[in-house]
Amino acid sequence: MCEGPQQGLRLIDALLDREELASYHLAHSARADLCRRLGRFAEARDSYEKALALVLSARRCEPERRFLAGRLRELQ
Repeated sequence: MCEGPQQGLRLIDALLDREELASYHLAHSARADLCRRLGRFAEARDSYEKALALVLSARRCEPERRFLAGRLRELQ
């Protein structure tokens, strides 16, 4: 965040392009948050949906699921 959300988004996208974090829900969640801050709401929704799908498929913690679902609802 010290260089702004656009730079953060570039860094996360580079990692996701190399598939290093493709199945890591927090990478998609972070991407969604940065897109939301930049007003790129359709991209934010897509990334929150990916993060939520990864949380559900891995049967991760309920608080994470609720947080992601809540963020997704805010963008509807």
